[in-house]
Amino acid sequence: MSDSVMNAPVSDVREAVRDKYAAIARGDEPGCGSDATSCCGDADTEAATNMIGEAYETVDGYVADADLELGCGVPTDHAGLEAGQTVVDLGSGAGLDAFVARRVVGASGRVIGVDFVPEMVEKARANAQKLGVGNVAFVEGAIEDLPLGEQTADVVLSNCVLNLVPDKERAFAEMYRVLRPGGHFCVSDIVTDGALPDAVRRSAELYAGCVAGAIDEAEYLGQLERTGFIDVAVPARRRIDLPEEALPAALSDADRAVLNETSIWSVTVRGTRPDE
Repeated sequence: MSDSVMNAPVSDVREAVRDKYAAIARGDEPGCGSDATSCCGDADTEAATNMIGEAYETVDGYVADADLELGCGVPTDHAGLEAGQTVVDLGSGAGLDAFVARRVVGASGRVIGVDFVPEMVEKARANAQKLGVGNVAFVEGAIEDLPLGEQTADVVLSNCVLNLVPDKERAFAEMYRVLRPGGHFCVSDIVTDGALPDAVRRSAELYAGCVAGAIDEAEYLGQLERTGFIDVAVPARRRIDLPEEALPAALSDADRAVLNETSIWSVTVRGTRPDE
């Protein structure tokens, strides 16, 4: 696995991620708002522990019940959404970004959320039912094998999910496949500038928390371009500092020195599938 970031088997990684987010969906574990050590975000300040929830509260279409505070950006801010578009939200969780997007695309558009955690899909569907909305749907499926036809979407969204996927090249290829020619993606994710120590990469808990799954930004953008996307750009970024309590207990002095030289970033990335 050239871009798999853990030594554990892919099946173990997926199971760790599935179990963690299923527990969050059930309410058995907190989201980032009260336990930032296991989530995307900067736990150094009180405001950062609710980094995304606060940002979304001012966004039209925000649904509090769908906000599990698991994101690392607001991709809808940079997605260029328009009325009538079809939007696919990868790793849609309880539906936060999907509900924001549906307000923009309107009754003439539609939003399809995809998540591989059954409990998240169930929670998102319950939220949609409470809202009484008809232009958003949630389906269960893996990002590396989307249950959608070719050229389904005008826009693909994702928020702090793609770095949970062990095979990013396949995930990017699926994004390309489901986009229509001329369509674009806008995703928020975690990347690094430098290499994370192996001890961090081996931590399934950090992997499920959007950190150990991060790859170098240049490699991330390069993979998107090799997939065929053009005009790949980063319209927003912020630095993330890992709190001490989020680090593996057995982190060596050498690993800590490497980590001190590695910066971790929350980035929002856009790119376009060329017209054909």
